[in-house]
Amino acid sequence: MHTVAVLALEQVIPFDLSTPIEVFGRTRLPDGRPGYQVRVCAEQPEIDADAFALRAPHGLEGLKGADTVVVPGTATLAAPSPAVRAALIDAAARGTRIASICAGAFPLAATGLLDGLRATTHWAAAQTLADLHPEIDVDPDVLYVDNGHLLTSAGAAAGLDLCLHMIRRDYGSAVAADAARLSVMPLEREGGQAQFIVHDLPPTPRGQGLEPLLEWLQDNLGRELALPDIADRAGTSTRTLIRHFREQTGITPLQWLHRARVRRAQHLLETTDHAVERVGAQVGFGSSTAFRDRFKRTTGVSPHAYRRSFR
Repeated sequence: MHTVAVLALEQVIPFDLSTPIEVFGRTRLPDGRPGYQVRVCAEQPEIDADAFALRAPHGLEGLKGADTVVVPGTATLAAPSPAVRAALIDAAARGTRIASICAGAFPLAATGLLDGLRATTHWAAAQTLADLHPEIDVDPDVLYVDNGHLLTSAGAAAGLDLCLHMIRRDYGSAVAADAARLSVMPLEREGGQAQFIVHDLPPTPRGQGLEPLLEWLQDNLGRELALPDIADRAGTSTRTLIRHFREQTGITPLQWLHRARVRRAQHLLETTDHAVERVGAQVGFGSSTAFRDRFKRTTGVSPHAYRRSFR
């Protein structure tokens, strides 16, 4: 089982602390087994979390043996103690994956582990991080950055995106999708990295908005559909259709259709032995070349590479 150690520092932000505990702690594999063992670690037995105090069951030694260490944000941007800094550096040297949430990028940056890498943090603190650590390429415009064994996220809900991204890396999109549903996460969020999470679109009230049309599109992904076909089904003009789609989904009808087809293709690649060409045809792409191009543009990898990773 994959072990996640959540490092609680002084003045830890409760939301950032609870995010990895809840998301990883509730993740289940297809056979029902838990996907992660989560432990909370701290330098001192009792930690000040501003509104309350908490007692951590593990000391810094709890980072040893962990597959992933998560550093939540803190209300203060003070550098970590030498002991915390050494524990994080030792974990990185062992090959442990280390991820920061929100202002957790500051103690991680203080170790020097992010030097020369791209990173992010809460948008309000991004300039401060860049000023304090000019050797880090700070990107304030993304939800998270994945450098392999070192990951950083923006503030608040972006920590959820980061945790789901790591679950996808560990166990594939089906497990990540289940975790996303439990977290009631908004969908189609871009993190500056390809998103593999497979899930349905956000529901809308029955019989209202685009819900009937979206259901029809889901049921007809394998058909050749053009914008006039979709507008005709909706009983409206193409211009009005595009406007309603942008208002309710943030994207155009054809963008929604492409993403839905790729999501369906991900599921088929994971659960069937169908040839890639057949999968592309099943989800409505007119040619295998168009399917491969769209799939890679959406997910960042080819259909063959995706199948090798998640079968």
